[in-house]
Amino acid sequence: MANHSESRSKRVFLNNIDSYSSKYIAQFLSSCVVGESLTDGEEEDIHEHASEGACFQIVGTVANKDAKKQRFALEEYWSVNREELLQCLMNCDVIVYNITEHTDLIDEATWAISALHSEIEHFKSSKIFILLSTIMTWAMTKPADPDDPDIALTEEDYKRRRPHPNFKEHTSTEKLVLKLGKTKKSKLATYVVTSGLQYGMGESMFHFFFKTAWLGELSSVPVFGAGTNIIPAIHIHDLARVVQNIIDHKPKTHYFIAVDDSKNTFEDIVKAIASALGSGQIEKVPKEDAYGTKAITETDLLYLNVNLQIESVFLKDKLNISWDYESGIVDNIFRVVEEYKQTRQLLPIKICLLGPPAVGKSSVATKLCRYYKLHHINVNEAISEKVRQLEELLGRNEKTRENEEMLIGAEEQLKTLKNNMLQNDGQLNEQHVMHIIREKLNSMPCRNQGFVLDGYPKTFTQAKELFYDLKMEVEDTSSTIPQYSKVLIPEFVFSLDATDEFLKERVQSLPQNVAEEMHYTQDEFTESLAKFRETLAEDESVLDYFDELEIHPEHIDCENEATVDKIIKTVGRPMNYGLSPEEMEEERKRKEDECHQQLKQEKLEKELRKIVENDKMDALLEEWNRNMAEVMKQEHEQLETRSVPMRHYLMKYVMPTVIQGLVDCCKVKPDDPVDFLAEYLFRNNSDD
Repeated sequence: MANHSESRSKRVFLNNIDSYSSKYIAQFLSSCVVGESLTDGEEEDIHEHASEGACFQIVGTVANKDAKKQRFALEEYWSVNREELLQCLMNCDVIVYNITEHTDLIDEATWAISALHSEIEHFKSSKIFILLSTIMTWAMTKPADPDDPDIALTEEDYKRRRPHPNFKEHTSTEKLVLKLGKTKKSKLATYVVTSGLQYGMGESMFHFFFKTAWLGELSSVPVFGAGTNIIPAIHIHDLARVVQNIIDHKPKTHYFIAVDDSKNTFEDIVKAIASALGSGQIEKVPKEDAYGTKAITETDLLYLNVNLQIESVFLKDKLNISWDYESGIVDNIFRVVEEYKQTRQLLPIKICLLGPPAVGKSSVATKLCRYYKLHHINVNEAISEKVRQLEELLGRNEKTRENEEMLIGAEEQLKTLKNNMLQNDGQLNEQHVMHIIREKLNSMPCRNQGFVLDGYPKTFTQAKELFYDLKMEVEDTSSTIPQYSKVLIPEFVFSLDATDEFLKERVQSLPQNVAEEMHYTQDEFTESLAKFRETLAEDESVLDYFDELEIHPEHIDCENEATVDKIIKTVGRPMNYGLSPEEMEEERKRKEDECHQQLKQEKLEKELRKIVENDKMDALLEEWNRNMAEVMKQEHEQLETRSVPMRHYLMKYVMPTVIQGLVDCCKVKPDDPVDFLAEYLFRNNSDD
């Protein structure tokens, strides 16, 4: 049992705690009591440590400064320089450097252990340095026994290991960490943990296959290559437990291989994922096709095609690992899938729309399916789809006659359905409809994404049979609540309401051909509406069924309310992937194009306005110039007109005297000619 000094709180540093691997290791450690793996398992002792507040304190670097702060982290650092980072490391009891995801962190990890080693004399207390490396440092290692390749490699084969050429730097860093830990073990203990491919908590390396199977957009999930290679793997929480144990135990062994006990091939893993989330169909495709997905990188492909028989001997001998997924991903696939859905919040949204004929259920269902990316279950469409699927199945396998038993079953089912429709004027009887709708609800697409059940079931009895859990062998007759399947039952039930007058007006506004196609002719609609009202008025209606299960139907008045908006407000946000990276990129480009076009349009409009304004100004200036010229012309003409009498007067009365004066002035030649002329004019003017 751990003593008090062992159970004191410890400060643990991890790099990139906003990345998949480091994030979930850090999150796990933040919930662990220091020394917990050393206890004998008695709950009261564990609680005693917990009450002392002796949990790991997590600090670390982050790659994205704008991301929301991790709840489990005491402190986060972004873009710190080496001096600041060293100070942070010096203040920690444990330093965990994870180089399993990003190769660009190798230099930093190498620097970190070297810098710590150079400061070893200034440690206030002993420190532990753990390097999380990758199984790819063993990728090219020859089998332990060439004559028996099934004999697994172990930590004892450490000196024979050969890395993949792309992972030689990882190997060099591992060697440096182990070397520097040998100088003063009491001050600085170093460990290397070589991790298998990590899975769990939303997935990392296998995410492409989980997402492909969950979306169901492809008929089969691809396996890149032959798929016969054995992939060493480990659940991220089990890897975190390895780190926890090393911190608690501080073992004398310094090199560990962290893989589970599975010997799953690549094909085994993809097949398990496809079966648990999708149709179960897989398809082997060339490795080169992986690059076309854009979700698989060249490095990912190297990991996925590693082929190693390797075991973790030292983990079991030296540590006290309480495994969660010791037998591997394939054996625990349903737990892993559930974890994947919960972590990524990929939860199905299941809606049932009820209401009278012509109230608009199908149009509302279509809009909801588009918004939430759900599957529309309409009775008539489901029947047509089932018949088409059976016909395609028989046509596809008729020549090869593969799986004879399945073909015989399909032939019989198709024949039964068609005969039943012939006998019922093109309609299927209730039991066949029930079977088809139930099969649809149970399909992987509906279980993964969810559905909108359109106008069905119509009665209490139908609902009870449709949603009944077949796994319950005996129905509990003492219970007043109907037994039901949690997988099939809708979470939300909406009753779309409208008056008879409103519905009749809506039907009357339909074109004749549409009304006939939808069986909404006057007689048919009147009969359907009356039957719906009668069924709803029964002692036990379909709405009563959901009420008894405490899934209380919400009534929406389709005459006065925005039906779809109100349903969305009640249901909440979509619980799916949303846009893919490719779709997000397309959306980004589309918005950029729209913005560019808008700016271009605004620029053109501005230039056009400027041209128009310039043209307008030019026209105004031209008109002003014309007006000014006209005014000046008129003024000149007016002056000319006014000047005629004056000229005549001057020529007759003034100019002769002036001329004579000038002549006399020339004869006399006075000293002041101007004064002489003035005197002459004055004198002659007086004479006049």
